[in-house]
Amino acid sequence: MTRKWNYVPLTSEEEQIAQELAAGPIDCRAVNELLIERGITSLEDAKRFFYPSLSDLLDPFLMNGMDAAVSRLNKALGKKERIMVYGDYDVDGITAVALVYKYLQNYYSNLEYYIPTRYEEGYGISLKSIEYAKSNDVKLIIVLDCGIKAVEEIKYAKELGIDFIICDHHVPDNELPPAVAILNPKMPDNTYPYPHLSGCGVGFKLMQAFALSNGLDSSNELESLLDLVAVSIAADIVPITGENRILAHYGLKRLNHNPNLGLRAIIKICNLVHKEITISDVVFKIGPRINASGRMQSGMEAVELLVTRDAAEALSLAKNIDQYNQDRKELDKRITEEANNIITDGGADLSKNKSIVIYNKNWHKGIIGIVASRLTELYYKPSVVLTYSDGIATGSSRSVQGFDVYKAVENARDLLENFGGHTYAVGLSLKEENIPEFTRRFEEYVKANIEPTQLTPTVTIDSILQFAEITPAFLQYLKLFNPFGAGNPVPVFFTKRVHDYGTSKLVGRKLEHIKLEIVDDSCGNVMNGIAFNMSKYFNRIKAGEAFDICYTIEENKHRGNSMVQLQIKEIQMANN
Repeated sequence: MTRKWNYVPLTSEEEQIAQELAAGPIDCRAVNELLIERGITSLEDAKRFFYPSLSDLLDPFLMNGMDAAVSRLNKALGKKERIMVYGDYDVDGITAVALVYKYLQNYYSNLEYYIPTRYEEGYGISLKSIEYAKSNDVKLIIVLDCGIKAVEEIKYAKELGIDFIICDHHVPDNELPPAVAILNPKMPDNTYPYPHLSGCGVGFKLMQAFALSNGLDSSNELESLLDLVAVSIAADIVPITGENRILAHYGLKRLNHNPNLGLRAIIKICNLVHKEITISDVVFKIGPRINASGRMQSGMEAVELLVTRDAAEALSLAKNIDQYNQDRKELDKRITEEANNIITDGGADLSKNKSIVIYNKNWHKGIIGIVASRLTELYYKPSVVLTYSDGIATGSSRSVQGFDVYKAVENARDLLENFGGHTYAVGLSLKEENIPEFTRRFEEYVKANIEPTQLTPTVTIDSILQFAEITPAFLQYLKLFNPFGAGNPVPVFFTKRVHDYGTSKLVGRKLEHIKLEIVDDSCGNVMNGIAFNMSKYFNRIKAGEAFDICYTIEENKHRGNSMVQLQIKEIQMANN
């Protein structure tokens, strides 16, 4: 699918800010442009952005409900009540449970953790878990990364004498569950300055508040858990801005230099030892393995991995989880192919339809969210994938950049048994007979509310560069933009009218890639680049035609040497 190149130059007002920044120590046009695009308009803000500090973490007691939550937790410890730490079966929920459980273990032993099974209990707080809690004399449940919509379940638990502290970050409904405390920065009356915490991040803030309320000098113990927070931020694709940037920055440091035993075992399984682990590595290698536990078997095993203190046990559990991930990949491939066949064989006019809703009652429930993501990437339309489980259709929805799929699903809430999520990902369930009407209403809403530009895949260009501007100083500043991720994507640059230096060549098993050595008119510097699956341009490039490129800049290390390489995203022949 051809992508549109989109570059929006700075406004005159932004140009003035760029000049003010350039008057300080950051005398680099492209760097200042990148900062302004990220909402950073002062030298003070730039300093905080480039050099995150744990001292800039927000006061956890700014969050509504925190005083009540800490008071109830302290009461439980004082009365020696049994506490259950409960979480969702995805990466965010699993890391959140591991973090809270590991931290409280330092001070208290009468606690356990619980992850519901995706297939028997489903998403959120299950009646089975409440019955289990009652039979095991649990008096307090700290629920993480879910619970904000569990109104009836928590009412029932309350009748049984079980209290709840909810730590969630999903969009709340009009009616809230009767928990002792609800910690959620997305609450309508939210007083917390940063609304984009992960579920694990909310759990971290609770532990931070617990430490402060008890005068615990436990900064090292809290910091040792930031690798878990970084994994949750990356895997749940929450913005790496504000407080999340601080948490991700220090969490990645921990992940690279002294991760907990469970994460260390996964890092070994992923062949990431002695490599600098990035947010991208978490998204594509570490996160999917943790997720596979909840998708294919039980998320309890992943928590066990993350809280174990035995290196041999950690490696054994990591191998199990790696196998689940292999099984998940095979299912993912097969179901995605079947989904594509339904779309192509069904004769749907994708040029008219603005959305995709497909259903197959035989698909694996744990894979449909991934398949929805694949379809969204392939067709660039909001997609819903449904299967059948325990007498009801259940599914996942994913969205394209800029379109709120939560509102699209919510528009048909009268047809749904349950739903929840956020702007780009929603889980839902409904009766099988309601699928046709849901499909119609979902398409109707998308068609009425989506912008044409949101249906066109776009490469957003951050800055126009000449090769003369790619200096050592520029590259050093570029490193300071890490960690990259949602809200702070890897910068994409655009250079006009580059030429083959004469040494570009085809590489790859089928000679499908181009290893570029190119120059532009700004200087004599030869830049190295790699253009994957773009061999169709090779003959024209070798014939000396000028071409435009958009790209990211990477530093490749090989045998102790480092080399700057342009990762080419798109090529356009300049003569077109």
